[in-house]
Amino acid sequence: MSHDSLDRVVTAEQMRAIEGGLFEAGMPVAALMEKVAGRIAAWVIERFPRDRYPRIAAVAGPGHNGGDALVVARELVAQGYRVQVCSPASRLKPLTADHLRFAEYLGISVVKTAAELAPWDVLIDGLFGFGLERPIAGAMADAVAAINGAGGPVVSIDLPSGLHTDTGQALGTAVRATHTLCLGLWKRAFCQEEALAYVGQPHLIGFDIPPHATEAVLENVPSERRATLATIRQRLPLPRPASTHKYRVGHLLLVAGSRPYAGAALLTALGARASGVGMLTLAVPESLRLMVVAHIPEALVVGCPETEDGAIAQLPDSLDLSRYSAIACGPGLSRYAEGAVQAVLQSATPLLLDADGLNVLADLGVIKTLTQRQAPTVLTPHRGEFKRLFPDLLEKAQDGGAAAQAAAAQSGAVVLLKGACTAIAHPDGTLWYVPESTPALARGGSGDVLTGLIGGLLAQTSAADGASEPDNLSDAALDAALVGAWWHGQGARAAARDRTELGVDGTQLAQYLNPVLAQVLA
Repeated sequence: MSHDSLDRVVTAEQMRAIEGGLFEAGMPVAALMEKVAGRIAAWVIERFPRDRYPRIAAVAGPGHNGGDALVVARELVAQGYRVQVCSPASRLKPLTADHLRFAEYLGISVVKTAAELAPWDVLIDGLFGFGLERPIAGAMADAVAAINGAGGPVVSIDLPSGLHTDTGQALGTAVRATHTLCLGLWKRAFCQEEALAYVGQPHLIGFDIPPHATEAVLENVPSERRATLATIRQRLPLPRPASTHKYRVGHLLLVAGSRPYAGAALLTALGARASGVGMLTLAVPESLRLMVVAHIPEALVVGCPETEDGAIAQLPDSLDLSRYSAIACGPGLSRYAEGAVQAVLQSATPLLLDADGLNVLADLGVIKTLTQRQAPTVLTPHRGEFKRLFPDLLEKAQDGGAAAQAAAAQSGAVVLLKGACTAIAHPDGTLWYVPESTPALARGGSGDVLTGLIGGLLAQTSAADGASEPDNLSDAALDAALVGAWWHGQGARAAARDRTELGVDGTQLAQYLNPVLAQVLA
């Protein structure tokens, strides 16, 4: 059984250090290459059976990534595939040169340029692995162009050749893979939006890194991880105690909606409903109260005084914010609801701010006051809202994850930076990525559903036994954001499979949340 950590995310420098430790401890480079290539070959055989995909092309670069590709080619020949190799580099590392010479000895066809390859069914991209730092040029760039222009399945080893390991950006040009087999540990590129057009379907291929080899490098740096099903199972508020009741599984207050944006309050409530929170109260403008009651009959609905523009002017004095396990504030409020946002900021209740809650926070210029709150805060901006809150961080950081980490450290809040690869940062430096998303979420209302979902989870985790300590509440806020983002993405992916990426509106998305969770957990 592999000891590799299935969720750790590493930089190129960290991966070099981990592998270097293995080699110093006595692991021969050649032995590791054989092991890795054997697992890659097994994956290829399972995914692309010989009777349907008999012709394999392998493009081998000058380094050990090229050596991996050559060993894979050799193993596939042994399994009866018709294999050809392209070796465009003029100089090779010694071990890679040995494997190329042995491939020629076995009678494998070797050509110099990718344009010379005969028609193939699957191509193995072994030009460059992790650690590439300069743009691809010359014969290597020609090979990338030929691969991208040929069509057909392309399987990249470790990373699509040409991608920066940490930022996911193409260095001049890069292979557009249909599958990428990430070796050992997830590289940071797999969690960056810039890489999505290149990696295709990502797969982790472990090679049994001993846990102490990983910890020797990563133990003193902030943890960076990629959400997995195992991660989510540990953090879901399931199973519930048999003797529980509605007051023990969280009471969420939603502060949402205005006359121009009445639907936002409803969509947020639908997300909260799906979360399983025990009690739900909505604070909305008085003019929306009866409409909300009609659509969300199980909720308590509080009508608030409103401005001439139909926004909440202030929260009623009768609304005791300390009664609630958590507050979610912002969807559809409009920027005229400053009084409501200030009131929830001053509360001692765990708080999620989204949408106009974030815009008002930016207008007030009080982002640093979040560090003084007695309870945790969760901020869920998209990139535009993030730039208003933290004007320079996205430009200064190398990627969205680093920007979220800097924002969390500055604000003392859990920061969820929404996008195709969502980044969630804790003030202590911990960073989680949720890269499983879908373009179906690029639609108005999907963020409102997410706010309600995370808010409901936050209320449940905050109400749980033992959650009242500050550190526990802070961890509960991170857990709620992580589970909510993952669950939201899974619901959207399931809805898109049934309805296409064009058919996932906010209401449909909310309806898929509970069925997809039941399906995944089963």
